[in-house]
Amino acid sequence: MAFDRIRSHEVLYVAESDKLDQYAWLGNRAGARRVVIGNLPDGGAHPLKNVVVGRDRTVYVDIGSETNANRPTRTGRFPRASVIAFDPRSGRARVLATGIRNGDGLSIAPDGTVWTAVNQRDDIAYPFRRAYGGHPDAYGQVIHAYVNNHPPDEVARLTAGRNLGWPFCDPDPDVKLGRAGTAEDYGDMRFDADAQTNAGGRRLDCAKLPRIDRGLPAHSAPLGFHFLNGSTLPAPWNGGAVVAVHGSWDRQPPRAPAVLWLPWEAGSRTLGAAMTLVGGFQAPNGSRHGRAVDAVPGPDGTLYVSDDQSGEIYRLVPPKRS
Repeated sequence: MAFDRIRSHEVLYVAESDKLDQYAWLGNRAGARRVVIGNLPDGGAHPLKNVVVGRDRTVYVDIGSETNANRPTRTGRFPRASVIAFDPRSGRARVLATGIRNGDGLSIAPDGTVWTAVNQRDDIAYPFRRAYGGHPDAYGQVIHAYVNNHPPDEVARLTAGRNLGWPFCDPDPDVKLGRAGTAEDYGDMRFDADAQTNAGGRRLDCAKLPRIDRGLPAHSAPLGFHFLNGSTLPAPWNGGAVVAVHGSWDRQPPRAPAVLWLPWEAGSRTLGAAMTLVGGFQAPNGSRHGRAVDAVPGPDGTLYVSDDQSGEIYRLVPPKRS
């Protein structure tokens, strides 16, 4: 959901799995529904949609991929694995960016640009012609030790025509590419050609893609994502963004659910390294008592966190300064 004002009227946008609705907002309730974009592709792995409104009133909606890593199909007006932009004044919609496997989070940065938080693919094959995990030539092999940390999830700025690479190019955090136990750097990540969908880079030249702005550890599963500028949260929290990560289903040990905070680096117009703001959802043995879904700033200077495992909403109150 996203609120906006058109002329003197407040409106509420609601993204359904197959359409974008607009409601007149009547102070404390929604009025009549009007479908402003219909027949959006749904079904498959990622049918749900997110919506956010930009400073110029452009409305952005993500359309997740139908599969883990198959070549995307197009049915109807818009492709899967994309973000579209809708102009409510003209009623026209266009594709803004592609190659976005599952951009569950959409938010507007302090500089007015639109960003997305992306769930990357599962069961990636090793993309280099060298030994790894006991294989003398591991290329194309799905190796659990490699899958555990590859590919990283993404937080990226979207510009007109940008391609985030999926399913042909995968971001890589490794300082020494393809080396077991190497350090990882999640800023300004390069791409590798996917061994299963883009062998030899024949479908897409990954070196020509802009690098990913900020990564998160693989299988974090980012969902809700919000810049906190303009909120009533105190400094330093309002100088960054929060992302609720749902945690992994296919990693051992499991990636823990959490709410992460990333500082906004105004000079470079990007996000810095993530730090855990709320944790403790997962026990050392991997069992969980909760899974974070969204973290939304409230008008009272607090942060509201939703949990779809416990079915609860948490209210996080920043500490008072002495």
